[in-house]
Amino acid sequence: MTADLVIGPARPCVILVDDDPAVTHAMQFSFDLEGLDVRSFRDGESVLAADDLPQTGCLILDHNLPGMDGLALLEGLRATGVRLPAILITTNPRTALRNRAAAAGVPIIEKPLLTDALLTTVRKALARQA
Repeated sequence: MTADLVIGPARPCVILVDDDPAVTHAMQFSFDLEGLDVRSFRDGESVLAADDLPQTGCLILDHNLPGMDGLALLEGLRATGVRLPAILITTNPRTALRNRAAAAGVPIIEKPLLTDALLTTVRKALARQA
């Protein structure tokens, strides 16, 4: 007797770019529990080199990345046609960064990620696409 494989709807995808393995692991675990698929990258160059980014989902970009910051990465992604909503995560953002993020239409969630603010913002971004 064989079992039929039942494939459900695709889980919403979150592209996470953070160079801290502990943060990445914790967010992957948390988002997996929430029914989200997480693809993680350690730097902006790796994301820009990926040729299979989803058409729907959400970007979570750490501001302090090696090589380029999160908003520079977002500019690069937008230049290649990636239109996923983005969320910037960082510690103690200064006014200039807040202004850059606001101009790009990107909310900032401050680290440490002690509340559900990031998950709530991700869910809102995903809901706008539905």
